[in-house]
Amino acid sequence: MGFDNLQRLCYCCDMRKINMALVGCGFLGQRHLKCLHTLKNKANITAICDHNVEHGRSLGKQYRLPVVQDYRDIGAVDAVSICTPTVTHAEIATHFLNKGIHTFVEKPITYSLEEADQLIRLARQNNLKLQVGHVERFNSAFTTIEPIAQNPLFVECHRLNLFPNRSLDIGVVMDLMIHDIDIILGLVKSPLKDIQAVGINVLTDKEDIANCRLTFANGCVCNVTASRISPEVTRKIRMFTQNAYISLDYAKQEASIYMKDARGIHKRNIPIEKEEPLKKELEHFLDCVREDNSPKVSGAEGREALKVALDITQKIWEHRQSIL
Repeated sequence: MGFDNLQRLCYCCDMRKINMALVGCGFLGQRHLKCLHTLKNKANITAICDHNVEHGRSLGKQYRLPVVQDYRDIGAVDAVSICTPTVTHAEIATHFLNKGIHTFVEKPITYSLEEADQLIRLARQNNLKLQVGHVERFNSAFTTIEPIAQNPLFVECHRLNLFPNRSLDIGVVMDLMIHDIDIILGLVKSPLKDIQAVGINVLTDKEDIANCRLTFANGCVCNVTASRISPEVTRKIRMFTQNAYISLDYAKQEASIYMKDARGIHKRNIPIEKEEPLKKELEHFLDCVREDNSPKVSGAEGREALKVALDITQKIWEHRQSIL
């Protein structure tokens, strides 16, 4: 056994905590902080960073953590979680990957494909983990039904949210719909053949409501709707396979399946052990760093979801221009 492999084996066996920093302490960053705080057996939070000095100090006092205003002032760490606005992802992640630090970056991975390619290249060159925060992959309802939902024939998604007053540097496709895009790409596993999309902006200068129809080479059709100006929260996906209809509620972490046999159609509620998806996601990242495993949602998969989201957004604005 070579020295590098022996060193890695010792690193894994001692199960030491991962020294980790958090960059961005807004709404989502605070959720990361709360989850990481509950993972004390695996993570040692060494610093938090936020451009709002008073906000950062308040959180630092609450969690008894060092606080910096500039991410470049974060000292030596094993890993970092980036929860800043999308337009800053590439710059911040590039800094940490260049320093040899494993990086978790919230979705979407970056603002452009060129930026995503840069991060993927850096992670490969430096042999680092790059995980993208597509949290629904870790939702207990989805992980339970995933094995029986492969290669669907038709998929329908509804992701509706209250106006967030955050993530307004991107439209609803990049903010919300991208979750369903990622799930669909993982289930269908066929080249995307056609995109039809419409959307309107209501409260921002970007699309706040969007609907798209995705057609894949294997014949699967997906109808996806997202809104961030809804009076209520809805996060549901319905999948039709050759012999089954599967209904899943991400928010409630509930799922049911309707099976067809010679006697007719029968409904069965699927038992699900409910857990906090974000905690599972961050725990997975920490395990990948410690055990040298590949993340479930790699930089390449984050890029694939980003590409489709950008294509949908372009279709929306092309349609808008055609009717004005």
